[in-house]
Amino acid sequence: MEIIADILLAAGALGAGFYCLVLSRRLKRFNDLEKGVGGAVAVLSAQVDDLNKSLQSAQQVSDGSSKALQQLTGRAETVAQRLELMMASMHDIPEAGTAAPAVKPSAEDDAMAAAYEADSQPSGEEEDGAKPSGLMFVRHNRSQNRVA
Repeated sequence: MEIIADILLAAGALGAGFYCLVLSRRLKRFNDLEKGVGGAVAVLSAQVDDLNKSLQSAQQVSDGSSKALQQLTGRAETVAQRLELMMASMHDIPEAGTAAPAVKPSAEDDAMAAAYEADSQPSGEEEDGAKPSGLMFVRHNRSQNRVA
């Protein structure tokens, strides 16, 4: 009876050892860096790093675009103010039918004309060197936008 118990005990130990061996191989395949979950985690980690880099570069580009847009908006507002001043001064010009005495332009007019010419020159940002043509800005009357 003892011999049968020893044989069963030895068989159980061999079975448990074989089962541990099988589990060990499965665990190695599961954690394999190329095919298993370890590989999937490594790939996902690399993708997260790439996405972080692309997000940072997109933020830098958008910040640069925002600054450029702010500069262009400020420049457009300055030019709009100058144009408003020019339009306001148009009432001083005599009509074509009346004879007006020759008026020598003042230094302020010369300075304003020079500033306008400096603003109308193409900047370094334009690659082809062509001046923009056509209507660039339209100023709307603010009183028309009000709802009665």
